[in-house]
Amino acid sequence: HAGGAGEPGGAPPAAAKPRRRRTPRHRVALGLLRGRSSAPGIPLQAARGGCEGHGAAAGLRQHQPFSIHVDEPDGEREPRRQRGVPARQKEEAALGLPEAVCALGERRPLAPLGNAMELSFDSPSIMDISITSDTDEKAPNVNNVPDYISEIHTYLREMEVKCKPKIGYMKKQPDITNNMRAILVDWLVEVGEEYKLQNETLHLAVNYIDRFLSSMSVLRGKLQLVGTAAMLLASKFEEIYPPEVAEFVYITDDTYTKKQVLRMEHLILKVLSFDLAAPTINQFLTQYFIHQQTDAKVESLSMYLGELSLIDADPYLKYLPSVIAAAAFHLADYTLTGQTWPESLCKATGYTLEDIKPCLIDLHNTYLKAAQHSQQSIREKYKSSKYHGVSLIDPPDTLNLS
Repeated sequence: HAGGAGEPGGAPPAAAKPRRRRTPRHRVALGLLRGRSSAPGIPLQAARGGCEGHGAAAGLRQHQPFSIHVDEPDGEREPRRQRGVPARQKEEAALGLPEAVCALGERRPLAPLGNAMELSFDSPSIMDISITSDTDEKAPNVNNVPDYISEIHTYLREMEVKCKPKIGYMKKQPDITNNMRAILVDWLVEVGEEYKLQNETLHLAVNYIDRFLSSMSVLRGKLQLVGTAAMLLASKFEEIYPPEVAEFVYITDDTYTKKQVLRMEHLILKVLSFDLAAPTINQFLTQYFIHQQTDAKVESLSMYLGELSLIDADPYLKYLPSVIAAAAFHLADYTLTGQTWPESLCKATGYTLEDIKPCLIDLHNTYLKAAQHSQQSIREKYKSSKYHGVSLIDPPDTLNLS
């Protein structure tokens, strides 16, 4: 093994992993393949460290161009002759090129183009970006499966009862209050926007927090740690690419260590018995949107009102997510179209207007006072064009509850 790492002046082995090199100043181009022995364009002898004192590193530094080698058919393998007309004809015959192409004579480099790409709209080189840049395209609703939608709704209704936090748990907490919880949820909204997390992730995190606090007493200094670990768990459950643990440590301004976050995550999982698939207001709203077709603005306003209920534990902990979602949908639809609780949702959910009336009144009061609430992250979030600026819509002064 000439030129190996063990000899004086030898180069590193060709198979050495990139991480063993000293910190590189720039990324190596893919064409160089970082010293692999089978890299095209690098002589095999150099890739194996065959050159004394140079090895694979010398092969990389030469930046030799790629070359394509064509195997001759069996029985015709002869030593390659100098490049010329007979050798070229032999290669073309092996490739099966038609005689019409072979009769074109010697191949010459193409002349440089004066205009590399035609920029007229008739040019086939222009990509139709209307397909790739359509940001208004509506995401598919994963719950839109007509054959199973009834069974899914029944299952969610059963599970929401099992995953419901205790109504008055905050009275048994010695060191934290509903106001502290509201500040925590408001901060989690900002975290979700910062890392572009799904709305469902926020709803799940709040559910985990409330269920954990229903069973465990927490000091105020550790409340943010509970919220951070809950958001980490919800991200792992819901997101395709959840943020790393180090990111959650960073957003707490290094108030907690990575070890503390992971220990709290472990504790939450034990307290929740690993039951993370909790039905949320967001899930029930997506169900209702299937049963009652509405425009995007009504949907956005429904989601806004549903998230407003997350901030205040009192009075919303006493309502099931399906009831809050029904009240949010009714209030949004009434605000924008003047319609009341539709018959289609009455049949699908089993809720009458009388059933959702108490929650509807509470949610309407929250909507009226949203602009004056001390926590404004949700309102700021829904001011964006992504949600059609629905948080800027004035709430109705009164409700038609008849």
